[in-house]
Amino acid sequence: METRRVTEHPTTPRRSPAGADTPRPADRAIPHARPEAAAGGEDSPVRGSARPAPGDTPDEAPPGAAVPAPTAPGGTAPDRAPEDSEHARRGGDRLRFVGAATRRIARGMDLDETVLGLCRASVPAYADAILVYLRDPLPVGDERPTGPVRLRLRRTDRLPDYVDRTHPGPAPAPGAPVSDGTGGVTRDGPPTGPEPGPDARPSAGKRPPLPTTLAEQPAVGAAEVADVRTGGALAEVLRGVRPLFGTSPAAGAALRELLGQERDMPPGDRAVLAPLRGRRRVIGAAVFLRRPERPAFEGDDLLVAAQLATHTALGVDKAVLYGREAYIADELQRTMLPDRLPQPTGVRLASRYLPAAESARVGGDWYDAIPLPGSRVALVVGDVMGHSTTSAAIMGQLRTTAQTLAQLDLPPQEVLHHLDEQAQRLGEDRMATCIYVVYDPVAHRMIVANAGHPPPVMLHRDGTAETLRIPPGAPIGVGGVDFRAVELDAPAGATLLLYTDGLVESRHRDVWSGIETLREKMAETGRLTRPDASAPLEPLCDEVLDIVGPGDRDDDIALLAARFDGIAPSDVALWELEPRPETAGQARRLARRALAAWGIEELSDSVELLVSEVVTNAVRYAERPVTLRLLRTDALRCEVGDDVPQLPRLRQARATDEGGRGLYLVNRIARRWGATRLSTGKLVWFEVPLP
Repeated sequence: METRRVTEHPTTPRRSPAGADTPRPADRAIPHARPEAAAGGEDSPVRGSARPAPGDTPDEAPPGAAVPAPTAPGGTAPDRAPEDSEHARRGGDRLRFVGAATRRIARGMDLDETVLGLCRASVPAYADAILVYLRDPLPVGDERPTGPVRLRLRRTDRLPDYVDRTHPGPAPAPGAPVSDGTGGVTRDGPPTGPEPGPDARPSAGKRPPLPTTLAEQPAVGAAEVADVRTGGALAEVLRGVRPLFGTSPAAGAALRELLGQERDMPPGDRAVLAPLRGRRRVIGAAVFLRRPERPAFEGDDLLVAAQLATHTALGVDKAVLYGREAYIADELQRTMLPDRLPQPTGVRLASRYLPAAESARVGGDWYDAIPLPGSRVALVVGDVMGHSTTSAAIMGQLRTTAQTLAQLDLPPQEVLHHLDEQAQRLGEDRMATCIYVVYDPVAHRMIVANAGHPPPVMLHRDGTAETLRIPPGAPIGVGGVDFRAVELDAPAGATLLLYTDGLVESRHRDVWSGIETLREKMAETGRLTRPDASAPLEPLCDEVLDIVGPGDRDDDIALLAARFDGIAPSDVALWELEPRPETAGQARRLARRALAAWGIEELSDSVELLVSEVVTNAVRYAERPVTLRLLRTDALRCEVGDDVPQLPRLRQARATDEGGRGLYLVNRIARRWGATRLSTGKLVWFEVPLP
């Protein structure tokens, strides 16, 4: 007799030879579903389970099918070899299913992927519905959670309400959109189409909806949060770790405590409660459910549930640890970079940072903008070799060193020299590249020193872009090398872009090809703006990052864009005053004259008082001429410089003191003030808001 094999969905009833629907034999094990449905198809070693049509021989029946044994002539039963073979086949199918399912669960790297892997592996191959509860909050590593144990519903999954039974075939892919017969599409929830009327009948080939029970609608009415009472039924089941049938007294009480008292459980052994135990403690529970028309679970299915629960719990532990490591890496990288850029006078700034990849969240790239005395600003971009927490830690130390050196107002080449020495003190092979730029908005000039870093690109107001020619220098950490600095023009309206090599270098192009591509991209962006305006900074940074293709980002990227607005000469007043007793009065007259020329005479009283106090402190100890400079930008800024390196300190003068109140007045009247050391002395400054 010719044998015909077909593959059926686990919920698809078998047709009789006459064409009428008849219930299937009572399949009681996993193998009545396709193993590839548990693992997405490609990971399963078995592509399907063959199903005999009515009339097939018993030895070709599906695993777990209760096929009546034929009667031998004379009324004697045959030997039980076919039954033993069937049992072995079902055991092998279980092993293949567990292997495919655990591989799918293990693919997840984060919490949601792991839980989703369990749901997709279990439905429909093992169960018709699943509910996954996890502790809230989840313990991380060795930490001991405090307070009561609370489980929160993390995810549910189920078969769609309608399954086509006209054409026996493979089960629908878990989670795939399935028509519900009313025009809607369902996925992990009720149909989204219009509700049929009371007299509506299901269309041909559709199974009518079953009564709403826990297996059909697991998420409807299920408790979102369940508190595990000490000594309660749920606590005892979780402590026991082993999966239990829902019909057992302990599991039944535990399910009512977990899901809510009002939920109706499927009849028979069609519910399994499996605790999820991680490496050290129980972290949740999974509930597997089957519909009434599907065969109930059997004893061997508890072993499968135990394997699924164990691998899921270990995956959750792994995902929680990975999430903590990712959080630490993100926090480390975030704290190593500026929270926000300063807003120095005469220059606008924008920045970007992109990690190398999702698995390498930390790196050695950094950028910084440091306000300097005299309204100047230092622009720094560096790159430490490597993508690890060690690289990030070295980067943080070098960035802190650069900030300290910048406050000493050292020349750029001297800053790089001290960074080189610091890198050698940190250990061997601590190498980095760095570019250091000092911009002066009054002089419209900049001084650039380079230590093995890619050259900056400047975009002019007219839309032309050029790569600046500066001495390349050796990387920081080499030792025994000299760094050179060059002074260049910084015209108003120009944009300077500093970046790391991750922007221009990849496996598909070399550094210089990438630099040329970057220059062309900036020129193209500059031509899109009006001739009398400069390209906006933030969109310019986004456009620049577009030169990095989807597969080109092999390194992290840091870039810093600076728009040079400068300060017009008409907004600057500068004098040199001899350190004499009458210098304070002279400074007051010069300040009053400048304020009158700028049309802000209403500030004369307060500015003259502050100028007199600061200049008096300077000429008291200075031996060389004192400089007085007034700058009119978004505020009125006054700067007084002398050759004494000691910085003034704000202090509370006593009633009997004759002095010590000058800085107190400056602190009360000025909007901001400060003092900075220079290579030739110090600079004291204050700002007063414009009227």
